[in-house]
Amino acid sequence: MQEIILGITAALCFVASFSWGRIARYRWRFYQQVRAAMANRRAEETSDAALGGDGGDGDDEEAHAAEALARSSFLRDLHAASLYLLLAVIALFLVTTDTEFWTVLMLVVGVPAALTMMWGRKSGSEFRMARERFDIERRAQEALAQEELAPRAWAGRLAPEGLAGFEGFAVGQVYLAGSGLMAGDFFDVFEVAPGRLAAVIGDVAGKGIESSITAFQAKYLMRVFLRQFRDPAQAVEELNRQIFNAERTEEFISLVVLIFDTAAGTLRYASAGHPTAWLWHQREVLPLNATGPLLMLEAASGYFSREIPLMRGDMAVLYTDGLIEARRGGDQFGEEAVAMLLRREPLLDPGELCRHLLEAARDFSDSPLGDDVAILAVRRT
Repeated sequence: MQEIILGITAALCFVASFSWGRIARYRWRFYQQVRAAMANRRAEETSDAALGGDGGDGDDEEAHAAEALARSSFLRDLHAASLYLLLAVIALFLVTTDTEFWTVLMLVVGVPAALTMMWGRKSGSEFRMARERFDIERRAQEALAQEELAPRAWAGRLAPEGLAGFEGFAVGQVYLAGSGLMAGDFFDVFEVAPGRLAAVIGDVAGKGIESSITAFQAKYLMRVFLRQFRDPAQAVEELNRQIFNAERTEEFISLVVLIFDTAAGTLRYASAGHPTAWLWHQREVLPLNATGPLLMLEAASGYFSREIPLMRGDMAVLYTDGLIEARRGGDQFGEEAVAMLLRREPLLDPGELCRHLLEAARDFSDSPLGDDVAILAVRRT
């Protein structure tokens, strides 16, 4: 009888050890998945940090906690499997002895072994469900990461970080994404003809994918029309006719276009309701005010252009309203603050000037800048 009891106990312990070992194997695989997910997240955070994004310290702490929990669960189940395996070996060894005490003791051990077999099956099922949930959440995070990359890539088209070099000009730019998912600000600098450089900056009212698509259309249609028409006002009028939509009354665009003509020594510009651009010229800061209404209000809106002499060392500064609408209480940063900084530091590198303007607006504001901010500076060298 003693041998039968010990044999049954040994069998139960072997089965319990197998059950815990199988669960430990699942947890080991899960632990490896968590580690791989953490490694991918660290790589993404490193990439974001290189692009000036947020390092994600809170997410990193959660990932470390998940890794530690997965590891401790694996070790716990591995220890349980090892313990029951040891008890099974002891039970088999005691079959050769003749002591009733050990028989009773192993019988007592056999009861939790039988219970753990039942619990182990339930635990294994729950763990598989947890692993499936982890896989679903991981795929969801990957999908969200792709959604975050899409607006970033789109913003890179509307407001590129690097602009090509242009002979006879120094160009600087800054772009700060706002709180919305998709960007509405855009700028562009390109040659329309030998010796003629165009600088464009604009802002589409509203948020979301539709405004971003409108900004994309306006930017690249402007390239076409500025090469087609010599007068920027004609190009702006044609752009307005093409993108006007009577059904989308909530959407409109402010935009300013500058044409630097080195051969003629002139700067010709047209502005569709855009915030005042500024030109450093002959030790003065000149305003480049609007020469027509906002785009997309009426299909037949008229625009005109103005021409100013252009000399070496002259520098134009263009920006979107996110810069001048930085607030401190009831006060705004304002257009005059841009003119004052240009007047105070006219010899700054265009890129440095753009960064100084952004920092000045941030210092002025009593809260983070919520709107997109685009700043463009062009100097004739």
